[in-house]
Amino acid sequence: MKTIAKTGNEAMAYAMKQINPDVVAAYPITPATEIVQIFSNYVADGEVDTEFVAVESEHSALSACVGASLAGGRVMTSTASQGLALMHEILYIAAGNRLPIVIALVNRSLSAPINIHCDHSDTMGSREAGWMQLYCANSQEAYDSLIIALKVAEQTAVPAIVSTDAFIISHAMERLEVLEDAQVQQFIGEYKPRFSALDLENPKTFGPLDLQDYFFEHKRAQIDDFSKVLGTYNKVAQEYAELSGRYYPALEEYKTDDADVAIFTAGSTADTAKEVVDGLREQGRKVGLVRMRMWRPLPVEEIKAALGKFKAVAVMDRSDTMADFGGPVFLETRGILYDAKKKPLLTDYVYGLGGRNIEISDILRVYDEIEQVAKQGKIDKLITYLGVRGEE
Repeated sequence: MKTIAKTGNEAMAYAMKQINPDVVAAYPITPATEIVQIFSNYVADGEVDTEFVAVESEHSALSACVGASLAGGRVMTSTASQGLALMHEILYIAAGNRLPIVIALVNRSLSAPINIHCDHSDTMGSREAGWMQLYCANSQEAYDSLIIALKVAEQTAVPAIVSTDAFIISHAMERLEVLEDAQVQQFIGEYKPRFSALDLENPKTFGPLDLQDYFFEHKRAQIDDFSKVLGTYNKVAQEYAELSGRYYPALEEYKTDDADVAIFTAGSTADTAKEVVDGLREQGRKVGLVRMRMWRPLPVEEIKAALGKFKAVAVMDRSDTMADFGGPVFLETRGILYDAKKKPLLTDYVYGLGGRNIEISDILRVYDEIEQVAKQGKIDKLITYLGVRGEE
């Protein structure tokens, strides 16, 4: 183990170097460009054996990844925002063909209007594509989660997206503890693909027409396999903890044992919220934090157990659904808690769209208001657009 300083993008590129995938196909897009740019230097300098394929679009990038993975390769790529949107068609093809591709993603707003800063609209827009999704709170997690995700993906044949918040994490320098190259290689192990399109002794057909006769059964089988990812993730995360000393549960709880209220959030906001929780705890206020690390597949029972202990919970969404009924995390959390024996009063705060800063004062306000909800035993305002001019 050694300590270095790296940005989130550098951390993900470094993890990719230690993984040493067979193929990386990529197209640059801000703010994720650095990941593959740095990795391409590793390729040019002979530090990895990877075949780096520079393509003409993100659609082509993931298409090339699909071909390489079908051929039996260990495959990775990187993108953000409109790049993920352009990959959208191929996301479903990769998942449907059970290809364990891993995307190092930087969360960025979707156009229009054009914005290169952080919110979660890109990955939330692809949440039903059949990919595991992990949200990181800092550069250390970005490094660790990419290694964990690759092993989980290859054990389950489910592709994975590991995301960081644009500029907040991607371009911010942090202290990082990294494993030795040999430790990473030993942890992930030799890749043994379940099949290869280049196996001439056992020929297979990929992408055939699949109509009413068997499509439903094939899709149901994929859904069943996807539901098993959480169990594999928990096992691999524990193995990684034994190696690194860092454990990453699918759902993180912070100072929740005796808390009356909590915030439920994801990404870099969680680390800011922890600072607020610490300050409020010193004042004797019973507040806590629950952080969603894994968003797909949903850790349903874990969410029920974690949130069921509070009187009130504020969900913080860094994207919206256009449904006029709250953000995606809020809507799905409400659904999860619908039949729970114990459930809190639940409100939603949509915040930070287009990279608008979330300040300590904003999170303090959320705790003040959710404590008031708990005290009153009722919700006055279901959805709040936090920090929008003219709505205060």
